[in-house]
Amino acid sequence: MQGWLEVVLRSLVAVIILLFLSRTFIRKSMAQVTYFEFVSGIVIGAILAIGSIHLQVPIAYPIMGLIIWAVVSYGLGWLSIKSQTVRNFVQGRGIPLIKDGKVLEDNLKKERYSTDELLKQLRSKNAFQVADVEFAVLETSGDVSVLLKKDYQPVTPKDIQLKVAPIKEPETVIMDGKVLDEPLATIGKNRQWLETELEKQGAAIENVYLGQVDSYGQLTIDLFDDKLKVPSPQEKPLLYATMKKCQADLELFALSTDNQEAKQMYTEHSKQMEAAIQRVSHLLK
Repeated sequence: MQGWLEVVLRSLVAVIILLFLSRTFIRKSMAQVTYFEFVSGIVIGAILAIGSIHLQVPIAYPIMGLIIWAVVSYGLGWLSIKSQTVRNFVQGRGIPLIKDGKVLEDNLKKERYSTDELLKQLRSKNAFQVADVEFAVLETSGDVSVLLKKDYQPVTPKDIQLKVAPIKEPETVIMDGKVLDEPLATIGKNRQWLETELEKQGAAIENVYLGQVDSYGQLTIDLFDDKLKVPSPQEKPLLYATMKKCQADLELFALSTDNQEAKQMYTEHSKQMEAAIQRVSHLLK
C-alpha cells in the first residue's frame, strides 16, 4: 500500500474513533471538564495523531495505547460517580477562598492563586468588593463560585411577595422560513392557526426566520429583514384592558341606576370582576 493512501485511511479511522469517543464519554461543556479529563483528551488525540502519520509505528501500538487510556478514563469516571473518595482523588475538591467577607490567604497560596486572579473572578460575578462576599469557593474546573451577602443579593419577586407569571419552554414552530409541524402539534395548533397569527402581524411564512409560541399561545417572530419591525403580541394586554373596561362599566351601571336591587347586583359583580383582575393581573401584564 502506498504511503499517502495509508495515511488517508489511518486518518479517517482516527477521526471516526475520536468522534465516537467524544460522543460516548464526554457530555460536558469545556468549563465542566476536569483537568484529568482534559489531559486524557489531549493524550488520546496525540495517540490518534501519531497513529495517523507515523507509518513506521505499527498500527497495533497506538490502538493498544488508545484502548488503555479510553478504558482507564471511562473506568475512573464511572468509579467517580459511585465513590466520593475516588471522585475527590480524581477530580479534587472545592477550596474556599473567601469566608464571611475575609480572604483565606493560606488557601490562595496553597492553590497558587493570585489576588489579581481572585479579584478578576469576583468582578465577573458582579462582586467588586471582597467585603460584600459571604462565601467564595474555587471549583475543580478552575471557576470561582460566589455567594454575596444577603444585603447585596439582587431582589427577587419572592422577596417582595410579587406574583409573576410562570414561564415554560417555548415551542419553535418556524425555522428558516419553514413550518415545523411536530412542535405545532405538540401545543395543539395547526397551520391554519399559524397563518392567521402571521396575518395579524403582517408577515408571510417565507419571510420569517424564527417563530416561537410561548406557554400562553402567543406567537413571536423574527424576520429575515432586520430593518422591519414586528408588533408585539397584543392578546394579553387586550384581555386585561377588556376586563378593566367591564369592571368600570359595572361600576358605572351601579351609579346610574335608581333600582336598589340592580345597584346591588352591579356593585357585587364589579367587586367580583375586580377580584378576578387582581388574581390574573400578573399573568396578563
